[in-house]
Amino acid sequence: MDRIHYSGDSILTGSEIARALLDYAGALAASTGSETVVIPCLHDNGTIGSVRLLVGPASQIISASEYSEHAELVDDALVAEFDRHTARLRSTNVAGPADPIAYTEEFDDL
Repeated sequence: MDRIHYSGDSILTGSEIARALLDYAGALAASTGSETVVIPCLHDNGTIGSVRLLVGPASQIISASEYSEHAELVDDALVAEFDRHTARLRSTNVAGPADPIAYTEEFDDL
């Protein structure tokens, strides 16, 4: 699972959903566009809900992996939709961002 920090609050969602959302937000920012998106989230009491986010050039979003005793939230259709929109935006943006750099070293001591 990943915790998305956004606008002074945080949302726990699936890792692939978080990755796709941040990729899409980056592509929107590069194109100076914005959009409201809805993603699934896991509430503190373990129930599944949804959250609506406005993402665009001014969005400051971070995502961090987090352990959860609950099952990973998965929405393959949503991830595919984000990926399609991201690819479309990047293909029309000549000066678009490169693929994100992934740092893979684990931090066991933190």
